[in-house]
Amino acid sequence: MNEDMVLIQDPMAIFAYLSAIVAIVFMLSTIDNKFFRTFFRYAPPLIWMYFLPMLSTTFGIIPQSSDLYSFLSTYILPAGLLLLMLSTNVPATFKLGGKAIILFLVGTLGVVIGGPIAFALFQGILPDEAWRGVGALAGSWIGGSANMGAMIEAFQTPDHILSPVILTDTIVGIGWMGVMIALANYQDKFNKWNGADNSTIKRVNADIATEIEQNAQPLQLPQLFGILGIGIAGSYLIRVFAGMDFIPKSDVMSTSTWTFIIITAVGIILSFTKVRKLEYYGASKIGYLGIYLFLTGIGAQANLADIVQAPQFILMGAVWLAIHVLCIFIAARLLRAPLFFVAVGSQGNIGGTSSAPIVASVFQPALAPVGLLMGILGNIVGTYAALLCGKLAQMIIGG
Repeated sequence: MNEDMVLIQDPMAIFAYLSAIVAIVFMLSTIDNKFFRTFFRYAPPLIWMYFLPMLSTTFGIIPQSSDLYSFLSTYILPAGLLLLMLSTNVPATFKLGGKAIILFLVGTLGVVIGGPIAFALFQGILPDEAWRGVGALAGSWIGGSANMGAMIEAFQTPDHILSPVILTDTIVGIGWMGVMIALANYQDKFNKWNGADNSTIKRVNADIATEIEQNAQPLQLPQLFGILGIGIAGSYLIRVFAGMDFIPKSDVMSTSTWTFIIITAVGIILSFTKVRKLEYYGASKIGYLGIYLFLTGIGAQANLADIVQAPQFILMGAVWLAIHVLCIFIAARLLRAPLFFVAVGSQGNIGGTSSAPIVASVFQPALAPVGLLMGILGNIVGTYAALLCGKLAQMIIGG
């Protein structure tokens, strides 16, 4: 659809519209009614944060591109992540052990080998230079948009390849996230079938939740402005610092990557200080607000009408994702790992820093920082792994 024909074009009006979507969905999810309880149990609010803006773009209510979306990713997302990290109970989190990291790395391997395999299967119906898109999508699926941007430059991905790749990333990636969220309702059954010991995860989640519940305080203006000041001003200053010339930059370590790494470090440091007491006033809840608004912007950048223009890319992406899923579930079976570790390991790759914490919180509400740490790990290793994946795809065509 022509952008000039879109109903809402002003960035502030788009922001108001997306905010209303978040508000309405969450208000409906709190209604004490059997229908709404069942509905949101199987289709949690997070899915609608993506899907409703996507429908809005498809039907011409809001545009597919807007300065607002880059503002949300550049400033609102980092603020939300900083508030999540300063709320972390680091000593309790370390009790979870290393299975989450192992499953993350297995998921990374699944993406690296899955891309060339899926590309080889569909090479005959893909356009020329599609292998460059494989490298770009691998960047997104092992780290996120910053890694994808680095791979677009590294492989010089042309626009006619990039557009269907972004659509595939959105539809297939969000679809898998929706599946993971739905599976949260069955984690006890999965863990029992897999012989997985979920007691440590539950205990850590309960200990953190109990601590917060026992110390919860009514939110007042001083604490509210303290939370907003640290989140917004703190994340902005970190981004400015990350962009300075003396900070080494490369395709791997971009300003965005450095921003997330520094935010994680600063948040963890603050979590050992009295600043963490802001969590008793709801710091992480305000952090989630920023993340959910960012997710609506991601959903708005996809148009379902574009599916007809790139079915072969979407099929390739689905097969590719299936290989990733197969690898991570085989590892979970061998390690007898609980489904929570599968979720954060997979989303740390496919979802990255934006959605991995949200998916983690759906499984275990107090353990969202574990998902964020997996997303950060994806930022660090993603570009190297994506370069390998793209080169393997190039070798298939003998390039």
